[in-house]
Amino acid sequence: MNLPILSEWKEIKGQDGVEIVICPPFTHIEELARLLKGKNIKLGAQNCFGENQGAYTGEISPLMLKNLGVEYVIVGHSERRNYLGETDEMIAKKIKAVIENKLTPILCIGETLEQRKRGLTKEIIKNQVQKDLKEIKNLKLKIKNLVVAYEPVWAIGTGNYCQPEDASEIIIFIKTTLNSKFHIPNSKALYGGSVDSKNIAGYIKYPAIDGALVGGASIKIEEFKKIINEISKPTKTISAPK
Repeated sequence: MNLPILSEWKEIKGQDGVEIVICPPFTHIEELARLLKGKNIKLGAQNCFGENQGAYTGEISPLMLKNLGVEYVIVGHSERRNYLGETDEMIAKKIKAVIENKLTPILCIGETLEQRKRGLTKEIIKNQVQKDLKEIKNLKLKIKNLVVAYEPVWAIGTGNYCQPEDASEIIIFIKTTLNSKFHIPNSKALYGGSVDSKNIAGYIKYPAIDGALVGGASIKIEEFKKIINEISKPTKTISAPK
């Protein structure tokens, strides 16, 4: 939930071939939209509710976010799954609402350390994808924009990042699943989990990895700028959720 001093974000500049998405806390979205105007940087949100309107005190709908200029919404982050009890059913409703409002969901999926040790990574990933996109499949909605972030839970905020070749293998599996089960051939997939300027180059050299979902490193402006500079290939995406 941290964010640098808002004025510091003026130092961030877009680069050709690099799509930058910044996802601040709800309270900073409107001000950040003003500060980033004309900078070729897109705005995202860290979460949303699964309905556009109704008696849901304290919730923020995707329609509200859209009216603030938000284009991307992070859905299903492991911290919300683990600490706030978000289920795949709740996440599926959010994905549906985000897409219906013509916003792009960034769906976070990933296994725990225990699941990885038991060799269940691909099974967990497949189950999450199928359950989290269930509402879309049932309604036969066509998905033009979808971003999936592979974030192994054991790597988030620990400094123990997933090796790039392992991340690439899982992301290829994710894309294959999306194509075979949901007929989504052109989805983007990011890696997230202790990403920084020292290891980002190792990920983006793999063609299957389209970019990074940057966590703790994104609240350090100089570090975030270094990460952006490391990503120079076309179609690569950076998203900062904090």
